[in-house]
Amino acid sequence: MAEKNYGKLIKALQIISGIFMLAMVVLCIYLTQKYNIKVSNIPALSEKIQGGTLTLAFGFILFSVVKSFALVFPPAVVFSICAYMMPNYWIALIINIISVFLSLSIPYFLGRFTGSGMVDTLKQKFKALKKLDDFAGANETEMTFAVKLSGVLPGDLSSLVFGAMGISYKKYMIGANLGTLPLVIVYTLFGTVLKSVGEQPWVVAIPVVIIVVFVLIAGLITKKLIAKTKAANAKKN
Repeated sequence: MAEKNYGKLIKALQIISGIFMLAMVVLCIYLTQKYNIKVSNIPALSEKIQGGTLTLAFGFILFSVVKSFALVFPPAVVFSICAYMMPNYWIALIINIISVFLSLSIPYFLGRFTGSGMVDTLKQKFKALKKLDDFAGANETEMTFAVKLSGVLPGDLSSLVFGAMGISYKKYMIGANLGTLPLVIVYTLFGTVLKSVGEQPWVVAIPVVIIVVFVLIAGLITKKLIAKTKAANAKKN
């Protein structure tokens, strides 16, 4: 029996999430015009919105959940903007961690519901998924960790695929959260630091250096896991 093709479903989800995100961007532009908000005083936006920080927090979490259906939207952008607009680093970090938990889970369960037919459809639509072949035979937690840490695939796309592959939710969440946490910490720091650019421009160098080091380490860990997996597969054969 032929697997069902989910091309239309994927396209519909991407269009709906795209429209929603565009609407939120338009709303932000409207608010900045209405209250004469500039880049330098964007953090004060929470004072203009009913409900303040709590309303913004809900908005960022909702945005993160919806953008997970776009499959290829970079989460680092959301993390940084959230940190830039929140009163302090720790509030932004908590919001971003909650957003990550939800955005990791929802695409996973969508993939789990649709099954292997979704994997076949995604492989036809996104050629980057061929990179997963390098991890064939790897421990599920290690594979999830390496993919999320290295960013070899867009985060939401990989979540959908892991669900469709039938990977254990527990193993998936352990690997995915551990792999994503460094990204959340670094880009939340980056957004927080941006608020000090006017007074101390040099501080931007701190998160930038951390990001570069993070990328290099993630690349090394990923290469080591791929080499370990290939060696293990060679022994089996």
